[in-house]
Amino acid sequence: MQIDGHHTLTYVVARIAGMNHTCADKLAYCAQYVDEATNSEPIRFQNGAMFERISSAHKMLDYRNGNDLANHLAWIPFHFLPGNDGLESIDVPNGGFIKRLVCKPDSPVARDMLRSVAKYRQSPIGLYMMGIAMHVYADTFAHQGFAGVSHKINDVHNIESDDNNHNLLDRVKNNILNWSISSVSPLGHGPALSFPDRPYVSWSYEDHEGNHIKRNNTKDFLQAANQMYKAIKCYLEEDESMNLDQQNDMPQEKLSLIEQALKEFKDEDGEERHKKWIKWISKGKFGFDPVDLKFIVNGKKSWKEIARGKAVASPLSSDLMTYSYNENFLTSDWKYFHDALKSYRLDIIRDVLPKYGICVA
Repeated sequence: MQIDGHHTLTYVVARIAGMNHTCADKLAYCAQYVDEATNSEPIRFQNGAMFERISSAHKMLDYRNGNDLANHLAWIPFHFLPGNDGLESIDVPNGGFIKRLVCKPDSPVARDMLRSVAKYRQSPIGLYMMGIAMHVYADTFAHQGFAGVSHKINDVHNIESDDNNHNLLDRVKNNILNWSISSVSPLGHGPALSFPDRPYVSWSYEDHEGNHIKRNNTKDFLQAANQMYKAIKCYLEEDESMNLDQQNDMPQEKLSLIEQALKEFKDEDGEERHKKWIKWISKGKFGFDPVDLKFIVNGKKSWKEIARGKAVASPLSSDLMTYSYNENFLTSDWKYFHDALKSYRLDIIRDVLPKYGICVA
């Protein structure tokens, strides 16, 4: 998914589930910020304090990234959660280790991920953890069939689409050709470019084994929205077991409104689709009170600048940037998000994935 999915769709689903604006705003900000947190250098303060952070994405969403460790630390836990071929932890999929890594929608691994996050419900980072989880959970639907490592299993061939944007289709086909002559195996859905992340597209392709795969992104995104709704309902009801199967589906009239937006907003640029979602939200078209929703990633009103202020060059080195320390930093949204990001990755890599025989870092 892109910003229209991770930010505005997440916000709308949270509000429909009963979450108030303030919490839904933070939840959705975190869900999108997973794609924005591309820096991992420690933050140094002028008083000598330091804060370590990690990245949850690579700059430019570089699907040619050949760094295996970087893939294991970012793409796998945050964007291509391994699906264990849709099997429970006691079952071993055919096809070796790589089959375990392929992303599957709403897999038992994904359910265990949600339960791992739910245990933080009462902590200061609980809402931030849930926002990160909503990014990952949504991507199990959008990124299904692909793995967050450089491997031939991500090869696609004979891609076709009902989208009228022939320029995009031509670019995808050229991209597939470039992958085929490259010495680097494809990472994730790299060869298919943005097709899996475009909510209005139906498309098809042949996978690395020659299987003909048909995808209806609108249907997949609606399934994601419905399951996210159930997960947020569990969160609001403090159900740490995250028993989604005991929750009712999203009311059909609300799901139909979301479907309308997914189908109508057909801009290739996710930012443009995002603006249209924002406009609908400001007009109250989803059934809750109108609100002026924003996502500010840089500048004085962004989470990071509110928390850290502006960087200044250190007197020790012009290449070393420092920040003026503020006591409010410890309880800032930006720090809580990064605390949650570190806790999430550790729990997934150390606790959740090993249950399925998956060791990634």
